[in-house]
Amino acid sequence: MAPRYIERSLEPVLKRAAGEFPAVMLTGPRQSGKTTLLKHLFAKKYNYISLEPPDIRAAADEDPRGFLEMYPPPVIFDEVQYTPGLFPYIKERIDSRRDLPGQYLLTGSQNILLMEKLTETLAGRAAVLRLLPLSNREISGRLQNPLPWEPEYREPKTATVSRTDLWKGFLRGQFPELIANPDRDANLWHAGYVQTYLERDVRTLRQVGDLAQFQSFLRALAARSAQLLNLTDLARDLGVAVNTAKAWLSVLEATYQVMVLRPYFANLNKRLVKTPKVYFLDVGMLCYLTGLRDPGHAAAGPLAGAIMETAVLSEIVKSLTHRGIDPQVYFWRTSTGTEVDFIVETEGKLVPVEVKLSSTPRPAMASSIKTFREDFGGKALPGYVVHPGEVKLPLGPGVTAWPYSQL
Repeated sequence: MAPRYIERSLEPVLKRAAGEFPAVMLTGPRQSGKTTLLKHLFAKKYNYISLEPPDIRAAADEDPRGFLEMYPPPVIFDEVQYTPGLFPYIKERIDSRRDLPGQYLLTGSQNILLMEKLTETLAGRAAVLRLLPLSNREISGRLQNPLPWEPEYREPKTATVSRTDLWKGFLRGQFPELIANPDRDANLWHAGYVQTYLERDVRTLRQVGDLAQFQSFLRALAARSAQLLNLTDLARDLGVAVNTAKAWLSVLEATYQVMVLRPYFANLNKRLVKTPKVYFLDVGMLCYLTGLRDPGHAAAGPLAGAIMETAVLSEIVKSLTHRGIDPQVYFWRTSTGTEVDFIVETEGKLVPVEVKLSSTPRPAMASSIKTFREDFGGKALPGYVVHPGEVKLPLGPGVTAWPYSQL
């Protein structure tokens, strides 16, 4: 039996883009559902061609004009990062019919290579959208519900989630295949994903030579998730050059495995030079890479805070990204150590979000948010303390305890 299709928040944005631009590029990590989404929305009117098989790839490389003649628009070209030489010829065909929208729908999973070619050839001709693993909104069917601080937010009618089930969900992660097939062994799936990712994506990027050492880097980075990232220390621990560690981090960003979170400063230049944090975009992948298999151990272990933070950040980023919005999320930390986990910039205002492991919110948990709001005055909106319980209550002026299940 075919797995059930899970509706995605990006669908209306994608259909609108295909109705306005000659080409649409849909990027995102492997197995995030890009091909499934395009086929679900456009299979009746579009031909579908995967550029991953070597013979198809060779045909596109050897005779790009002939290849495009063979597969005229409207057409879906999947995994276009394998045939970057095709882009100038797609541009040529688009320019002959510039007024015709939705000619080419393209997918790819390597951001650096794709963005370089798009900038060179399809600027102004292609809309670029990202599809990440599922958000809680998509899993629960409340796709277009805004985030709590946005207008029109509607409190979901969700059943109470036990602590065990919550942490089981964190360990499983939110890739569509694992959600659509609840009987799949998540540990085996993640093991296969990492191996496929290493073999298909990483080895094609010039910064990576030793795959085994890169895999060690991947696991070491997961162990430092949600911490200030000192690449010098990490490189020393692994016995590699700092520039190598920087290049490997850029590979993980380019393939949508991690997000580099930078500190918020009123001065943009300062924001770009201070020490960042790194988060994995899927909480299940973080748990797998750190060797966590039991929900009780995960909830009580030293990485529990990082896991909870990853889950909250992931929901914020995915909810915005799947509406076609580029998320502007930072963290805030003073020289004295006062810190707010996430600062979400929205329409020139700042929303402070703290993440706590306790299901029993207390006013003391709001202290960092209160300090932040005092420092930034009218630019700071009311803040939220997100926790794993079910209680929603005020923790003081401008701060509300908010259940993760209702984020």
